[in-house]
Amino acid sequence: MRRRALFTGLSVMVLAASGCAADGDGPGDSERTSTLRYAAVGAPAATTNDPHGRVGNESDYLRFAMLYDVLTVLDENGVAQPRLAESWESEGEDLTHWHVSLREDAVFSDGEPVTADDVLFSLRRIQGKGAENNGRLSVFDLESSEASGEHELELVTRRPYAEVGVALSSLTFVVPEGGDDIVEPVVGSGPFVLEGADDTTATLTRNEEWWGPGTGVERLEITAMPDPSARASAVASGQADVAGSVAPATARQYDEDDAVEVVTRPGGVNHPLVMDLTVAPFDDPEVREAVKLALDREALVETVFLGYGKPGADIVSPSEPFAPEADPVNRDLDRARELLEEAGHEDGVSLTLHATNSYPGMEEAAVLVSEQLAEAGIEVQVEVGPPDTYWTEVWNVESFYLNSLGGSGFVDFSRMALVTDGPINETGWSDEEWDADFDTALATADEAERHAVLGDLQQRIADDGGYVVWGIGDGIDLTAAGVTGLPTGPGFHRLQIEQVEVAG
Repeated sequence: MRRRALFTGLSVMVLAASGCAADGDGPGDSERTSTLRYAAVGAPAATTNDPHGRVGNESDYLRFAMLYDVLTVLDENGVAQPRLAESWESEGEDLTHWHVSLREDAVFSDGEPVTADDVLFSLRRIQGKGAENNGRLSVFDLESSEASGEHELELVTRRPYAEVGVALSSLTFVVPEGGDDIVEPVVGSGPFVLEGADDTTATLTRNEEWWGPGTGVERLEITAMPDPSARASAVASGQADVAGSVAPATARQYDEDDAVEVVTRPGGVNHPLVMDLTVAPFDDPEVREAVKLALDREALVETVFLGYGKPGADIVSPSEPFAPEADPVNRDLDRARELLEEAGHEDGVSLTLHATNSYPGMEEAAVLVSEQLAEAGIEVQVEVGPPDTYWTEVWNVESFYLNSLGGSGFVDFSRMALVTDGPINETGWSDEEWDADFDTALATADEAERHAVLGDLQQRIADDGGYVVWGIGDGIDLTAAGVTGLPTGPGFHRLQIEQVEVAG
């Protein structure tokens, strides 16, 4: 079995401050190197080099997406498309054995070919870190899976699973077979290679050996910035070319500025209220219904998203092709008060709602939610936690808080957060019939039949579950004039920036 050293030496670079830097072979060379400078969501203190473990920064995910290939990617419609995997086909009718054919022209940046052994090693490593990555590949029986050729894999699932293409998408970063610990960057087979990095900024250069169509720029600089206002200011001041995830108010501010472009990602923002069904008072369905009815969703969308969005119907993944068509929940304060009385809360309810400002609008949403719930007799104290600790000390810990689910695919999300034994079942949803129907859907080869069941499952969560999807907003990025090709799809799709170009 081929093995080699995983780690590569890196030197920390002094990063270019302009969008174009000289890159000639000698004095007088007039060639220019195009550079894309991306200010991404991320706290420098949370930076990691391990693409398979706990990743708290979007800036890290963006870097990994450019350094490492993945097996499949989801397009704008949530349909799995080939990447390193050229095809995946079920062997037999039980949907538990899958043959995966890999590209034969993919090589790591050190010149070594990408093989099925590398892919299987990476998948097993991801699964082995399930406690850190929310059980991302728990559906696979990787010990029973094997490499059947240099570029052929036989993957086994633990139960019938018709959505293998989706399960292999987006975060299946492939690294060379080798050591278990990744504390320093390793070589990849993606569109860029790492030139230098520190905790704040990584500099990547074009991988001339990448099997894909080439990249839009020769150099990429990714900087972690936790403050959305600072990201926007970096573009406005000419220090960055792209600011990821800025506030709607910022977008309005630059609407008429010819030097800055506002790029929207429809349906890219979902900040639902999360209620833990195992903790009082949310263990009472009447209280949950009262919370849902007490919200003025139109006012929330208008205030938080400033029109860049629409009211929600508690559908957790509304962009899915099989998502049910449901009207937004209308506010009914009288019925909300009645429900609280019927639940034994004639004197009202006191709650603490946790929020953060990791993503634009979360803190503002929490404040307005507290004001609206108070009108129904639900007194809410808002506690805003810092971004660098919120996702470890509040998310999946507290019983009432705001999450961020923009772009989450329903099947993968269900497997992680809605089935009874899901590794991040933050709402404590537990319904044996629902679990059985979910398994039935994934054992259904016919797409139309499968989608019908999945749509019904979504609606049941909306009706009885612990997520209050009060609105769906547009993701908003800012770019400097001359930046083109920025992806606008949901989730991981927006991080596939290899084709972005910078004019000038």
